[in-house]
This record gives sequence, structure tokens and C-alpha cells, in this order.
Amino acid sequence: MWFQLRVASFGRRALLGNKGSFQPCRCRASASMSTLLIQQAPYAWLKELGLQEENGGVYNGTWGGRGEVVTTYCPANNQPIARVRQASLEDYEETVKKAKEAWQIWAEVPAPKRGEIVRQIGDALRKKINVLANLVSLEVGKINVESVGEIQEYVDICDYAVGLSRMIGGPVLPSERPGHALIEQWNPLGLVGIISAFNFPVAVYGWNNAVAMVCGNVCLWKGAPTTSLTSVAVTKIIAQVLEANKLPGAICSLTCGGAEIGTAMARDERIDLLSFTGSTNVGKQVALMVQERFGRSLLELGGNNAIIVFEDADLNLVIPSALFAAMGTAGQRCTSTRRLFLHESIHDEVVEKLAKAYAQVRIGDPWDAQTLYGPVHSKHTVQMFVDAVGQAKQQGGSVIYGGKVIDRPGNFVEPTIVTGLPHTAPIVQTETFAPILYVIKFKTEEEVFAWNNEVKQGLSSSIFTKDLGRIFRWLGPKGSDCGIVNVNIPTNGAEIGGAFGGNKHTGGGRESGSDSWKQYMRRSTCTINYSKDLPLAQGIKFQ
Repeated sequence: MWFQLRVASFGRRALLGNKGSFQPCRCRASASMSTLLIQQAPYAWLKELGLQEENGGVYNGTWGGRGEVVTTYCPANNQPIARVRQASLEDYEETVKKAKEAWQIWAEVPAPKRGEIVRQIGDALRKKINVLANLVSLEVGKINVESVGEIQEYVDICDYAVGLSRMIGGPVLPSERPGHALIEQWNPLGLVGIISAFNFPVAVYGWNNAVAMVCGNVCLWKGAPTTSLTSVAVTKIIAQVLEANKLPGAICSLTCGGAEIGTAMARDERIDLLSFTGSTNVGKQVALMVQERFGRSLLELGGNNAIIVFEDADLNLVIPSALFAAMGTAGQRCTSTRRLFLHESIHDEVVEKLAKAYAQVRIGDPWDAQTLYGPVHSKHTVQMFVDAVGQAKQQGGSVIYGGKVIDRPGNFVEPTIVTGLPHTAPIVQTETFAPILYVIKFKTEEEVFAWNNEVKQGLSSSIFTKDLGRIFRWLGPKGSDCGIVNVNIPTNGAEIGGAFGGNKHTGGGRESGSDSWKQYMRRSTCTINYSKDLPLAQGIKFQ
């Protein structure tokens, strides 16, 4: 059941909606220093991460920041935590130059040696995993077990990248010409820009950073402004490892900032790959800016994900899976389930059991070990939730659980189940980055597979069935069109060993495992003539 799931590492991801990037910074202007949480005794642990009342948000070998000073807030009580000095455009320019200089050194380091540095970063994160997870819970609002799982994910991808550093390579291909060798050579791109979102402020950077580093790239990171303290804390951990190995700190640079810095990264020809995690709307702007300069982008955008439950499904798997997929991270994962399709013969039974399971979930402060559901990240998300519930009702839906803002300090809303809407309802077709689940009846396999694929996004999907033929039809060419296609598990919680990403308006990018490393490298096909003759391909004679 769900209550057993909470002890697992909640693996992998969520990105999008209003989550982070070029959106105007919603961190409020500076609060009175006496009110900062970091100055209060219960939060003294923040200083174990090297944080202070006011922190530099720029790192390129040295710490600084000449831009706006912003204050980040705790979603559980809307109290100010601490301040961060964001990057100015002058800081950005200086950091890019230092990063490009650092690449000249890093590219000469053998890949297995680069892997050793990444191994040390993973070990350094292990030592700080609990205190760093506390910060993620405090600044993001996700429950502590999920926060620990997020840091563990960065640790795991470091372990993965260490092995990868001894395996990267291209094939030796047979040449049609005698005395010739045909090989594929892979080289680093150079500078990888990483723009991450609020909902996974550590893991998303980690997937990109660890793999990019062993491939021979240097990284420039811009996290979400509302999670700037997490960006600073993670970078301080990495910086200590680089310093201990007498390597330039600019190998892993940081420029905290808002739309101005994000736009500069997208337009900068010196950034050889821009990895962007965020909403589809902003991702489209990023893609156009990068493409205009013929640059490379890796996009991880929205997901309007569905679980399909057939009449032969094991409901002991379905209920906890739907609960976790819809409520985990308060519905703020890009892989969160938004649509639940139930076969008409089991619809009422599943809805009744799911509503009862919702009622058992304890809502509370994210750092409380008994809490399974915490606040949403911002007041903006609260309003987005309210608007979506209102639209669902206007379009004919019935709220059978939740639907209200919770009257308590912080950004708390009730996890919500809506029934009675058609699959074509505009609100069902729209990804709302909040804990709202739309439950819809279906009759046939053919129609529900089509309904799964009719939304613009194509990130994650799952069916629950025991029918072997149906499973392989689901995995086949007429099945799900998503990048993640599951059977008898939720839409969220993917493992780091597989490539993560989606199709259509999700952006097409792939991160983490499998052959995702190829996104961070350039490929050359190389022909070497070791003979004394000069035969041409295709038998052409040019004499």
C-alpha cells in the first residue's frame, strides 16, 4: 500500500508548469533580517551547508553576485528563510569566460579521471544527504522522504557516471576500401548550460551535471529563483571537491537569476548545449532562441500523464499507485498522474476505494516524518489550483474529494478527485501543475489508447492489466506514444538507469541513463587510410 511506498526512494522527477526558468521571480524582496528562519535556533542546521543570512548566488571559482537580492520562503508557513544575491549580466559574462577557460583544463583530463572526481562529488553528497534533504523540504515543500530520495538520485547518477566514464566510445566500422579504417569518435561539446525547475532542484541538475562532466564538459547552472538556497548549497559541496583536487571551480559554475539570465543563456553561442527543464510554453521560447543560433537544446517539459485501469487489474496495486502518482510532491512532478481512465465495470469501485485512501493521508509540515502530503510550492500554484477546480466544475465535473484551499499557514490545498468530465474537456486536456486527478470511464482498449495519446504532451503513461497481449500492444506502435511507457506501476518514480524524457510537446530530450550521454557529446565519423593507395568509395574512378 501507499504507506509502504513512502519508505522507498521516490526516484526521479518532475518538472514543468510554472516550475521554473524564465518566469518572473516570485521570491519576494528582502525581509527584515531579524525575521529570517536561518537566524532562529531550530534552523541553525542550515549553516552546516555553508549558508548565511545573505549568500552569494554566483560561483565561478569565487563566490559573488551583483544582481538583485532575493529572499526565498518556506512553502509550509511562508516565512523567509535567507537571502541570495542573484547574478547580474556582468556576473554572467565573467562566469561564462571562466567556464570556457576551465574547459581547456577539464577536457585534457582522461575520462576515467573525470569519473573519479564525480565519484568524490557523490561521496560528498552522501555525507550531507540528510541536511541537504532538510533544505529541500524547507525551500521546496516536498515531504522529507521524497527530499532524501532526490539527493539519493544525484548520488546514484554519480555512481552511474563513474562506470560510464570507462565505457564511452564509438564503434569501429568495416570499411569497403582496402587499407582503410572507419571509426566513430565522440568528443565533449564544451560548455553545457543547465536551467532547472523548483520541483526537483537537486536531481535534475545532478542528471545533467554528472553525465556531462564525465563526457568532458563544464557546466553552468541556473536553478529556479525560488530554490536559490538549494542551488548555492549543492554548488558549495561540489566546489569543495574541485578545490581539494586543485581543479578550477568554474568547471561547475552557478549563476542564480531569473528571466534575464535564462534568456542570456539561451541566446549565447558559447553555450554548446542548453538543457532546460520547465513548462512547455517557456520551453518553446527557449527552443526558438537556441535554434535561431543553430545551437543544441535538451528539453524536458510538460506531461499530461495517464493511468489506464482495465477490468482485470489488481486493485491492490492500482489504489496505492494512483495515490502516489497523483499526490506525490503535491502533484508537482512532470510525471504526476493527471488523468485516470477506469474501465466502466470497475469505475465506481475504484473511485470509492481511492477516495477512502485519500482520506487516510496525513497532511502536514513536510519535515514531519508522519506527513505524506505537504504544501504546494507557491501562492501562484494555489491560485492555479483554485482556477482549475473552478473550470472543472464549469465544464461539468463533480468534485468527489477535496477541491478547497486548506485554512492554515502556508500553501496548502486539498488533494482533489474530479469525476464526470469527458476526455475531451478543455481542463482535462490541460496540464495543471497541482494535485488534481480527473477520473474518466472507458469501454474499449482501442478508444482508451487513443485517449491516452490525444493530449499534446507525451511524457509518461501506465496501464494496469494481466493480459499479456494487451501489454505488448500497449508497448507497440499502436500503443502509448510517450517516452515512458509503464505496466502495473505508477507514471512517476522512474529509475536512473533508463533514459528519461518524453515526446511531442514534452520536448524530445533524454537525460540520465541508457545512451543519454550522447546528448552531451559531438560525434565524428573518421576514415583513416593506412595504405599507399587512394581508392574512392562506391568504386568511383577519378583519373
